[in-house]
Amino acid sequence: MKPCARQELEDRERVSLAPFAQFSGDTRGRVHAEDPPEWRTHFQRDRDRVIHSRAFRRLEYKTQVFLNGTGDHLRTRLTHTIEVAGISRNIARALRLNEDLTETIALAHDLGHSPFGHKGEEALNDLMKAHGGFEHNRQSLRVVEEIEQKYPGFLGLNLAWETREGLAKHEAPAGSTEPPLGFVAHCSSLEAQAANLADEIAYYSHDLDDGLDWGLLKEKHLMKHARIWHDAALTVKREHGALPDECRRYFIIRCLIDSQVQDVVFTTLEQIKDSRVKTADDVRRQKRPLVRYSPRRRELNLELRHYLYENLYYNPVVHKPNLRAVRMLKSLFEHYVENRAELGAFVRKRARRIGWHRAVCDYIAGMTDRYAIQDYERLFGPPIPARRRLRAD
Repeated sequence: MKPCARQELEDRERVSLAPFAQFSGDTRGRVHAEDPPEWRTHFQRDRDRVIHSRAFRRLEYKTQVFLNGTGDHLRTRLTHTIEVAGISRNIARALRLNEDLTETIALAHDLGHSPFGHKGEEALNDLMKAHGGFEHNRQSLRVVEEIEQKYPGFLGLNLAWETREGLAKHEAPAGSTEPPLGFVAHCSSLEAQAANLADEIAYYSHDLDDGLDWGLLKEKHLMKHARIWHDAALTVKREHGALPDECRRYFIIRCLIDSQVQDVVFTTLEQIKDSRVKTADDVRRQKRPLVRYSPRRRELNLELRHYLYENLYYNPVVHKPNLRAVRMLKSLFEHYVENRAELGAFVRKRARRIGWHRAVCDYIAGMTDRYAIQDYERLFGPPIPARRRLRAD
């Protein structure tokens, strides 16, 4: 018996995947030429490079919604990423897409996220307004293209074109009309589109879970003001009767995710049929993404989004600690812009090529929440008011 090599894996894709999927054997390649992997496809190699990167490991200590360290069971940027990868694989499998590429994009989509969640991202964008701005999806691309330092022959991780395309087009900034450099097609692959929508499914559903776990959201209120929760809760009650609180919440979240995945799969299949796409490049030529919700589900999700912003994201328990953290981030940025000698030789060397503000931004964006807090305390003393005591879960 011979070991299963890359060529056999690529041949299996030709047989099992849909014709509009992205085949690993058809990759446009890498910026820096490398010998192809022996026992993996190109996208499997990319997945492993992402998982073994330092930026991926740091996601464990970066905020999702609640400031990192607030509670043992609350999600971090890493657990969110793993959940996105699982949901995206399910969608890709149902649509007969390339699961490896979908998972890789999902695992890499938040590599460039700043500390302190979206508030930290907004702060860095404001600080970088005169120097090109900051957006975490574009930063993820910068991480894999130049910031990671693991290989002797090139900067970054040298990922395949299709993986980088998925990162470049993951939730393009609102109002953006220019395609990312090197990615001229209007749409990305279906695999990238599936990862993008899986991200939305994961963070809204699991932010609900964390908000309920921390007591900031109430089921009775959700029943009245979020139809998507109301429908899922009635389904669970009908199928399982009365359940203990924790089990009931879990099954409602589970039902909510399942219903969204089913909606995406069946809606997307209809879009694929209507568009008559035959290849992955046909998909890229479409004017709109084909992986999408039905109009009804999109309406329910927008309602949930408004509910979460009003009742969770801007709840003082979440919002105020994040605002204090953002002030620390701004102080760190201003300090390192003015005190260049305090940063290492590697950052100073990069600054000569990309500019000092961008180099400082890259350095701070790569920090974990706890490192940013420790660095602030080292430079300025403990923040006032001090962080709340951790809850023992």
